[in-house]
Amino acid sequence: MAQVQRTPSTLALPANPIVMIPARMASTRLPNKPLADIHGLPMIVHVLKRAQEAKLGRVVVACAEPEIKAAVEKAGGEAVVTDPALPSGSDRILAALKTIDAKGAHDAVINVQGDLPTLDPALIRTAFGLLENPETDIGTLGCIILKESEKTNPNVVKAIAEIDFYKGSMQGRALYFTRATAPSGDGPLLHHIGLYTYKRAALEKFVASPPSALEKREKLEQLRALSLGLRIDIAVVDTIPLGVDTPEDLEVARKMLK
Repeated sequence: MAQVQRTPSTLALPANPIVMIPARMASTRLPNKPLADIHGLPMIVHVLKRAQEAKLGRVVVACAEPEIKAAVEKAGGEAVVTDPALPSGSDRILAALKTIDAKGAHDAVINVQGDLPTLDPALIRTAFGLLENPETDIGTLGCIILKESEKTNPNVVKAIAEIDFYKGSMQGRALYFTRATAPSGDGPLLHHIGLYTYKRAALEKFVASPPSALEKREKLEQLRALSLGLRIDIAVVDTIPLGVDTPEDLEVARKMLK
């Protein structure tokens, strides 16, 4: 495949991105998770602060319940309540975006999960930087798997990407995502990190489309994007952000943010 010529005329980041943080209370393992206290602030507020520290522009929490909105606004943030019945975070952020930006001023959307209170803001900037390529629709992140047990763990999603690690490349086009151990042969495996940056048209196309066959089989939403012909690029980073899903995770986050 021919390489895109790297010139100022063809390389330009979206001009007006927005960071959207989907959040809802319906967590079975950690009830009321967005409002879990971490040193006097709800977890969702810590995530809000990490997103603001990325300094990429407007940050909005797309929440399913008014309690989350109240907590965010108390901390000086912006939030919008969406339909609690929406099936995914992607649906939630687009619904919120249509409410606050019906005219389409924001040309890129950064989806930061609402359970990442220790997220390094640099990771958000790295994922957004992938949208500089005019051919890229979606940017995301991966980290080289170091633990042997994670290579065969179906809960660790693997990203299969066209990256020549032996030539020092640390980003490339994602070709597939799977819960299986892949690809085969010599070389590192990538643990996919579920932080996404979308060009707005790509997000709209993704949400408007029904789940794909492989998406339903692997239970991985990003496979729908690939089935639609959307290009996903992935950058390899050296850290996996802590996702808070259990009381034990919450304690770890409290220690990290102490």
